[in-house]
Amino acid sequence: MRSNLMEDGLAMLAPYLIGVVTAPLVARVLKPALRGVVKTSVGVALEVRRAAAEASEEIQDIAAEVNVEKVVADKADKADKAGRIVTR
Repeated sequence: MRSNLMEDGLAMLAPYLIGVVTAPLVARVLKPALRGVVKTSVGVALEVRRAAAEASEEIQDIAAEVNVEKVVADKADKADKAGRIVTR
């Protein structure tokens, strides 16, 4: 019975010791890789934000142009109904 406890204890201790030894090595290798992934992700996020801001600006410009065209067209329609000529 005692030898089974001893064997079980060693069997449980071995993976723990392997983890204790390899964890710093893995961390040393993974940290630069993780840093690269984060740096790339931040760069992509900033590019997406910039592209979204440009798209929003373009949409606002188009909306403003359409609004001006509508106001001019409405003014011309009112003038036509009144029998006057309006220069645009």
